[in-house]
Amino acid sequence: MKNTMLAAVVEQFGGPLVIKEIPLPSPGAGQILVKTEACGVCHTDLHAAHGDWPVKPSLPFVPGHEGIGVVVAMGAGVSEVKMGDRVGVPWLYSACGHCEHCLAAWETVCAQAEFGGYTKNGGFAEYILADPRYVAHIPAGLEAAAAAPIICAGVTSYKGIKECQVQAGDWLAVSGIGGLGHLAVQYGKAMGLRVCAVDIDDGKLAHAQRLGADAVVNARVGDPIARLREVTDGGAHGVLITAPSLEAFHQGVAMTRKRGTCVLVGLPPGEFPTPLFDVVANCITIRGSFVGTRKDMAEALAFAAAGKVRADFELQPLSAINNVFERLQRGDVPSRVVLDFS
Repeated sequence: MKNTMLAAVVEQFGGPLVIKEIPLPSPGAGQILVKTEACGVCHTDLHAAHGDWPVKPSLPFVPGHEGIGVVVAMGAGVSEVKMGDRVGVPWLYSACGHCEHCLAAWETVCAQAEFGGYTKNGGFAEYILADPRYVAHIPAGLEAAAAAPIICAGVTSYKGIKECQVQAGDWLAVSGIGGLGHLAVQYGKAMGLRVCAVDIDDGKLAHAQRLGADAVVNARVGDPIARLREVTDGGAHGVLITAPSLEAFHQGVAMTRKRGTCVLVGLPPGEFPTPLFDVVANCITIRGSFVGTRKDMAEALAFAAAGKVRADFELQPLSAINNVFERLQRGDVPSRVVLDFS
């Protein structure tokens, strides 16, 4: 094995990624090395590369938290995986394992959590150093490129629906039918829900209908809140907001049925003023949801392995990453891009 690897590196916030050879990491005790087969590209990677969030990554770093590959080297003491296993290195790179949140199986909010492609180098590289306790175990028969979007967009959508606390037959409104939302429609249908897709793009709404949505609402036409309330006979029992738009957040709360739950997943910039009277008087729950736990990950992947959920994606080489980022910036990626390392 050579001692360097090709990677796309963020050297300055807001600048183009630099594709270059960097040292190949060697796994220490309790670590594994994964040879990358595919890595999905997420809007979060763009935020990371631009330094958009309050806690910024340390420069230089390699983005990517949807990396799928094969274990090719292991440090001492690794028992969770074996050589040749196909695994995913997700956003939740690792956690402490012993705080109150980890003990309650809520490791995603551990104060000592590390994040792939953010605080740890990620999957925009030929190899990824990983913590075997937190990798996703990819089911047999699920190809690498198809698995990549599931370990971020998929698990985030799936967990968000669970946090809506809906049950079979209830109405789920999915706001934003992009990388996350097109998967949320499929998860919702697979979970026995009636799904209403909300977006400002008729093409994406037509896509949602092809994926099984029971109803669609264009958020820019007429009175979308009234239309959704009419379609769902009073509002959705659960609303999942994946769109990075404050207007979508305002609409989402108003689309929530009395005693329903509105789950926030998208991360638009700015503050979110809440209509307090409506929330109190209608007993609405507003809840944030952040990716998913290892158990959520296994469940989300099982749906995909069973053929009930499939990400729509296009393949691109690592060399195209700056063009992909430009397309993401202007909203020109219909669903998901996956970098192909094969």
